[in-house]
Amino acid sequence: MVTFLPSRPGRLADVPSFERAIGGAESNVACGLAAVGFAVRWVSRVGADGFGDHLVETVGGYGVDVSSVGRDPSRPTGVYFRTAGDRATAAHEVAYYRAGSAASAMSVENVDLAAVRAGRVLHLSGITAALSDTCLELVRELTASGAERPLVSFDVNHRTGLWRDADGPRVLLELARQADIVFVGEDEAEEAWGVVGGPAAVRAVLPEPGVLVVKQGAVGATAFVSAASSGGLVAQFPAPLGGSRVPSVDRSPSSGLFVPALAVDVVATTGAGDAFAAGFLSATLRDLPLRDRLRHGHLWAAAALTVPGDLAAPPSRPHADRLAAVADDTWGTLRLGPGWTQADPAPEEVRTP
Repeated sequence: MVTFLPSRPGRLADVPSFERAIGGAESNVACGLAAVGFAVRWVSRVGADGFGDHLVETVGGYGVDVSSVGRDPSRPTGVYFRTAGDRATAAHEVAYYRAGSAASAMSVENVDLAAVRAGRVLHLSGITAALSDTCLELVRELTASGAERPLVSFDVNHRTGLWRDADGPRVLLELARQADIVFVGEDEAEEAWGVVGGPAAVRAVLPEPGVLVVKQGAVGATAFVSAASSGGLVAQFPAPLGGSRVPSVDRSPSSGLFVPALAVDVVATTGAGDAFAAGFLSATLRDLPLRDRLRHGHLWAAAALTVPGDLAAPPSRPHADRLAAVADDTWGTLRLGPGWTQADPAPEEVRTP
């Protein structure tokens, strides 16, 4: 979607002007991965309008292959407006104008399924499944088991306001159980499925995914890896750029591996979950240890948290690697604020407050 960010805090009714940007769960992940050198394709549909031009040109500007993005001459590109306040506060407002949009009309018939499946990792979101019946049919088709299916990464992204009926939570659980890597917030799991009791309780509800990452907000994140399915995961993961190795899969204990989040001077929270997923996938594709995959997720999320828009340029690979490699006690004292991704210190310059 095209996003409109407010020029100042306040109610949408009071904000006089907005700055245009882009946003969208899957496209955010695609842009982040392409920005650090991965070959990425974004498959979607936009209107044959100026906003569609802006989306395709901007996403393509990150290095993403947009050749499979369809243009719909009869439906507009989706847009949304939001306030400057944090999503967690009662003052936060979001106004979506995506009903009847080109993306909401995606279907098995009008999307290039071969282009979608040509990748070795396919990242999907529960937001797309919520847009329409045809979008849900498409996501079900793409998550269905089959020899031609790539490794499926699925971000639950439960958004109550997007679902047309009360079946949303059940559908999201069904889709998550079909995926290989799943990202879900602890708060989402409680809201959607009534799960309480921490990450282990979420894993009990979702034992099927080979990798389950439970995001715990400012506290951290816990990853579970299924030893029984790890061989299949190794076989399906793509090789890192420039190499032929496939990533290994850490066998974490049944309690999962917890990595605390960083202290961050938050500007806006929108897009942080997408950035976390992109950082985790980036480190996974590079065959980094599970702890470092989670740390890269936190670092990329911190990049998004310290900018006002939905999409932030991730830290450079050397910068992120240096921070992800620090000792546990140093990691626990790091604090990141706006502009931190532009400060790329040498190893000896990494300091704590």
